[in-house]
Amino acid sequence: MHEMSIVTGILDIALKEARSAGARVINSVEIQVGQMAGVEVAALEFCFEVARRGTLAAEAALVIDTIPGRGRCADCNKEVAVDFHLATCPACGQGFLEVLQGRELRVRSISVD
Repeated sequence: MHEMSIVTGILDIALKEARSAGARVINSVEIQVGQMAGVEVAALEFCFEVARRGTLAAEAALVIDTIPGRGRCADCNKEVAVDFHLATCPACGQGFLEVLQGRELRVRSISVD
């Protein structure tokens, strides 16, 4: 389950930033997860619940912003929704799509007191 290592990285970032701000508690951590990032959201939420114990984030909420997949056709230049990496264009049926968004995985914000 690579979601635990992802959560460990998220918490490392949140804890470092909270400590540098002199915070006593982390209230929430907001992350962006692309639809095609290869992350199982339910597993990520479970791992966050486990990994936050005993830290400044012990009661923190994990807010997940899902970024939909979007791609552009090299042949007809149309932008379309995609949900996998090797999609062909639904508009013209040709070529492969260049993925424009949907692979993101980043900490967007941290709320602290």
